[in-house]
Amino acid sequence: MCGIVGFTGRENALPILIKGLYSLEYRGYDSAGVAAFTKDGLRVVKARGRIANLEEKIKEEGGDMYCTCGIGHTRWATHGEPSDRNSHPHLGGKGKVAVVHNGIIENYKELRERLEAHGYEFKSETDTETVAHLVDYLHTGKQEDLAKTVLQAVQRLRGSYALGVVSMDNTQEIVAARRGNPLVIGIGEGENMIASDITAIINRTKRYIILDDNEVAIVRPDSVVVMNEFGDTVEKEIMTVTWDMSAAEKGGYQHFMLKEIMEQPKAVADTVKPRIKNDAVVFEDNGLTDERLREIEHIHIIGCGSALHAGMVGKRVIEAMCRIRCTAEVASEFRYENPIIGKKDMCIVISQSGETADTLAAMRLAKQAGAFTIAIVNVVSSTIAREADGVLYTWAGPEISVATTKAYSAQLSALYLISVKIARVRGLISIGDERALCAELKRLPECIEQTLGCQSDMQRIATLYANRSSVFFLGRGLDYAAALEASLKLKEISYIHSEAYAAGELKHGTISLIEEGTLVVALATQPALFEKTVSNIREVVARGASVVLVTTDDFTGDESVCQHIVRLPKCLYEFSASLSIIPMQLLAYYIAVERNCDVDKPRNLAKSVTVE
Repeated sequence: MCGIVGFTGRENALPILIKGLYSLEYRGYDSAGVAAFTKDGLRVVKARGRIANLEEKIKEEGGDMYCTCGIGHTRWATHGEPSDRNSHPHLGGKGKVAVVHNGIIENYKELRERLEAHGYEFKSETDTETVAHLVDYLHTGKQEDLAKTVLQAVQRLRGSYALGVVSMDNTQEIVAARRGNPLVIGIGEGENMIASDITAIINRTKRYIILDDNEVAIVRPDSVVVMNEFGDTVEKEIMTVTWDMSAAEKGGYQHFMLKEIMEQPKAVADTVKPRIKNDAVVFEDNGLTDERLREIEHIHIIGCGSALHAGMVGKRVIEAMCRIRCTAEVASEFRYENPIIGKKDMCIVISQSGETADTLAAMRLAKQAGAFTIAIVNVVSSTIAREADGVLYTWAGPEISVATTKAYSAQLSALYLISVKIARVRGLISIGDERALCAELKRLPECIEQTLGCQSDMQRIATLYANRSSVFFLGRGLDYAAALEASLKLKEISYIHSEAYAAGELKHGTISLIEEGTLVVALATQPALFEKTVSNIREVVARGASVVLVTTDDFTGDESVCQHIVRLPKCLYEFSASLSIIPMQLLAYYIAVERNCDVDKPRNLAKSVTVE
């Protein structure tokens, strides 16, 4: 959700903070602000809207904000409307303390009432201002006490938070704290940083520390000290970023989304090829032993949004290939439905960021019930990755666009690997079968590359239908699971109402919504279901729909019923979802461009959903 950045060093902090905020834009936000120690004291400037609005406001208020220590924030509204006064940073007391915060403080009303009774005046509707006043109330004013004060303050908080706190008592110090929301500390030379994400620090350093839950850090230009909840100093491992900043830049593309669509062959190759050795799937150091895989009785796949859709594809592939009972469930529903979990169950949790709040909570529930948990995540050392019993990283690289593309494709390939491995271990496929399946998996990046050749066709189709108010996606089996993701891509970046339906359900109500000019996208990649899908297409065409059919090279149905046909390269139908999603991503992208939408930063959405 929101983004935090902080800097303390010897250079002017303001340009570094602003650049860091721009690098966090992909997380989603509706306002931005900075707090910095200037010659005039602790100065706060914040503005609703884009970071450019903040820069303009800084100029209007007198652009001289030279400072060597400061904090910045991009806010995604939860408590209080998007506005200047609700933007972060928030000041505590008489303006000696400033706070930025990601997360939700659940007991903020109770704390607010107590602080108001002590004479504190609130200027915003946010829960964060409560933290600022609480720190001010507890702070004794000694330089060495700010971290201890923050430690006392967070022990009074219920909920989740990542905090950056500064005080006039030490103008070169930032105190950071974390519970349930990601926070990293960048380790530089004569300078250090805090941030919600590595992308905000990588321009300055590739060395970083991950703050764990309930830890508090004292960050100064020449030192970083981390304490646990008891105030004891803890040693932290310094990690190194393995990718270059160019991976998080547009590289000549108009939008990050298009760049990331085009990066899918590499993302899938990087996820698949290191895990295939001697024509067999090999999982190392992640707990997926042959013995454990033989004993599985039920697989629960858990995710949110696109991760869930990947899981729905995975469910079908695993059940077909491995003959194990498998369910794919929404993380937020799984948590509260008192799920039936056995000691021999495996729980696969899928999250691009590895910080998705509902998915993390669902995984913890599954672990508590005795299930073995495997995380499929893209962000190294994220919370889900660290807490799962085993982890399969999707080596997709940084994904900046809010609408996921390459991370979703990498998630699919990780699920395929799991399917092949389980099927072989349980004796459902032979060594020769595994060798053939691995060959198909290694060929998948090439098939995706070929599928990307439909780019110009999808751009042309997009110009024809960008003005539609409603779009429907139809599919059966794997194609239905893929249709759900196709529909989500369109609605989240173009703001067109779209729905995905199992094609067999068409006559059970959905067909009443079809009228003259309605766009219907039909997916048909399973030969056994071609005739059934064509029958459904005829039904919508008879009622005035325009149809785009996405199918394979060996489609044998009646092509005359469709206005447009997009053909995919031949591949195993179990892996077809990796190809059918490509033209759907491109269609959504070009429709959004045609409608002048903010493709990479769609309204109201966030990249990393770290609150329920």
